[in-house]
Amino acid sequence: MGARTKSRKRALDVLYGADVREESINTVLAAEQARAEGDAKRASSWPYARDIVIGITEHGDEIDELIETYAQDWTLARMPAIDRALLRIGVWEILYNTEVPDGVAISEAVESAQLHSTDDSAGFVNGLLGRIAASRN
Repeated sequence: MGARTKSRKRALDVLYGADVREESINTVLAAEQARAEGDAKRASSWPYARDIVIGITEHGDEIDELIETYAQDWTLARMPAIDRALLRIGVWEILYNTEVPDGVAISEAVESAQLHSTDDSAGFVNGLLGRIAASRN
């Protein structure tokens, strides 16, 4: 597993954990920061994961608005928590990280949906992120 893939997984853990436990992202982020500092295996993937989570908190309203706009009759509340987190990561990478090609951001989100979510989630994530990426061009 590549370094950025590990980082995305760490960001997913923070976002998903905060969502399902109804905790502040900053609280979960601080706890994960402490874990990363105490574990060399976590430390290498932590900086990019932190960038993702902080970026999502800074641009959350815009990211969520895009997701709901392109989700075609799906509200964020109706989506599984894991899908919300994956979509937020994917949209953040598409919009705010020029180092990651859109296709890579989409592919990573789809692969993660296949591993962690429902049978229909990968197609949903792929289609939604593809529409958002295409709207930028």
